[in-house]
Amino acid sequence: MSEKQSYHGERKVVNGKLVVVDFETDGEVLTSAKVSGDFFIEPEEAFFELAPALVGASVHEDTDALVTRINSALAQFGDDLSLHGFTVEDIAFIVRRTLAGAKEFTDYDWTILRPGVLPTAMNVALDEYLLEEVLSGRRGPIVRFWDWEDRATVIGSFQSYTNELWPEGVAEHDVQVVRRISGGGAMFMEGGNCVTYSIYAPKELVAGLSYEKSYEFLDQWVLAALAELGVKAWYKPINDITSEAGKIGGAAQKRNARGLLHHVTMSYDIDADKMLEVLRIGQAKIVDKGIRSAKKRVDPLRRQTGASREEIVQTMINTFTGRYGASLGELTDADMAAAQKLVDEKFATEEWTHRVP
Repeated sequence: MSEKQSYHGERKVVNGKLVVVDFETDGEVLTSAKVSGDFFIEPEEAFFELAPALVGASVHEDTDALVTRINSALAQFGDDLSLHGFTVEDIAFIVRRTLAGAKEFTDYDWTILRPGVLPTAMNVALDEYLLEEVLSGRRGPIVRFWDWEDRATVIGSFQSYTNELWPEGVAEHDVQVVRRISGGGAMFMEGGNCVTYSIYAPKELVAGLSYEKSYEFLDQWVLAALAELGVKAWYKPINDITSEAGKIGGAAQKRNARGLLHHVTMSYDIDADKMLEVLRIGQAKIVDKGIRSAKKRVDPLRRQTGASREEIVQTMINTFTGRYGASLGELTDADMAAAQKLVDEKFATEEWTHRVP
């Protein structure tokens, strides 16, 4: 029998309450548990079923399995059951993340970078450069906001160049095509038409989370910033941010054994007609993205917030800083030179851009 181990985990639920789980394991299963917090649950008897439901769970059970355990214990209360300020998913989240040795945003010293207007190829190259800087330990975790003035399409690492683009539209509109290091779909980018940011973080930040759950977890602060701007937004699995008025944006990730790049592009005010002349977007995607032939622009953030792009970015920076703490940083000449070297040797080359023909 393995030696007894004790754990303590907490989570402040977004727009909710504090949930705390203390538990012990023998290295194989949870042998005892205690759930507490400033949440509300009725009937009172249901509270005393939460912790026992965790006892006996394997230390390897995923979040969904733990949720099933707790829901089974609460099923006896039927329609009388009422949880306020938390969900059973929050309890499972805490247990899984605590066992995995996860860290929270507040465990790190974050830097926010906004280096100003850069060519899109430089913005993409900085993703690779800064990811390595963070994962090598030379820098702490970073949030970087993009600014650009050129017209570009950024395609996912695994997308086919010919399947995603209309060559006539690329030529007519003088579009720079850049392939990024993360998966996901194409982004049509003109100066000021999107809000884009990148997060570079160690693996411990998403420890214990499934790939799907990590997207929403990493962007909770963004949903809070949108709420402050008057937009009720949520995640639509796996990687879309949406609202009652339709899709706002999408996320993509690049992971390795040490950590990840997570980035998001949200539509501010896109020329939909021009986009459709550049991107080969099938009918299914047109419906999903909320694009209609009679609609000249895709402008969810501008229309739903009534705010300028700059106001939106500043609200996001303030929200992140207020929740997790962060300091503003700058890139050095050496950083920019390293990124430019990546542009010249990789991101601006035909070999990389057409690596999936």
